[in-house]
Amino acid sequence: MRAIVQQVYGSSAMLATAEIERPLARAGEVLVRVRAASVNARDWHVMRGDPKIARWMDRSVFGRRGPANPVQGGDFAGTVEEVGDGVTDLAIGDEVFGEAVSGAFAEYVAVARGLLDRKPANLSFEEAAAVPLAANTAQTCLRHVGEGERVLVIGASGGVGTFAVQIARARGARVSAVCSTRNVEAARALGAEHVVDYTRDTLTGRYDTVLDLAGTRTLRALLRLVEPTGTLVLSGGGNFDGGSWFGPVGLLARGQLARPFVKPGIRAPLAEQTTQSLSELRALIESGALRPVIDRTYPLADTAAAIEYMETEHARAKIVISIAPAG
Repeated sequence: MRAIVQQVYGSSAMLATAEIERPLARAGEVLVRVRAASVNARDWHVMRGDPKIARWMDRSVFGRRGPANPVQGGDFAGTVEEVGDGVTDLAIGDEVFGEAVSGAFAEYVAVARGLLDRKPANLSFEEAAAVPLAANTAQTCLRHVGEGERVLVIGASGGVGTFAVQIARARGARVSAVCSTRNVEAARALGAEHVVDYTRDTLTGRYDTVLDLAGTRTLRALLRLVEPTGTLVLSGGGNFDGGSWFGPVGLLARGQLARPFVKPGIRAPLAEQTTQSLSELRALIESGALRPVIDRTYPLADTAAAIEYMETEHARAKIVISIAPAG
């Protein structure tokens, strides 16, 4: 099968199209013919091995020069090609979506049954591939939000942010969004009542929940935006300058250390992908309350260009890889 492989940490120039052996569906797994995959910040960090903690998170060993799995990519959508022993609720030809541990930048990927679900009926493969990691992260971060709460989403135009605005709105919250000038109208269209253009507006006021996806403000500045009885939620960050050990993970760590000493609650939840979480997202999507936003779509052979665009152009929402059938 065709796949995008990387043997050495580095820039997108390290990525190459290659013919490799097709995986098999082991017990409890499903082999998926990938029709589309999407790019996430995780793919960029693993590609670079930067920050250095990304190499540890990649289950690398000391001194390894490249990713543990040479084929990256988590989010995917496609059709079931083969089912392993113990998988009884899916059949060949079923349309599915989910998040693999790695390996989705390829024509086929083997995935544990618990990491995928049936594709939303009202989405294309490209749209469905844009959903899993980003939408599940947004959903995990906002599970505590209730009707009428004031929610601020910082980084509202990114992959997670576009889902967060919609999910908060679906939960009955009054949503404010922070983004750049070019994304103001898009944030309003997703359901934000108030939009702050960070290039020219000053962010003021207090909110019941502040979800920071940008990682560009200090912990002290973020806490000033939260009601004493409210919650600051930290997820990811925008430090793409490279060269450090922890990068955006540093803010998450500082938040965890500060938790016992500050009044607003601080959360840095880890999103766990499961069939149930995907099913919840599918229900929201099929009800019309949630939809993916796609910035650009690239063919599999141009995966390096897709990651480079994400890395250098401050992409809006999601970037998707479309994988046409071979031959």
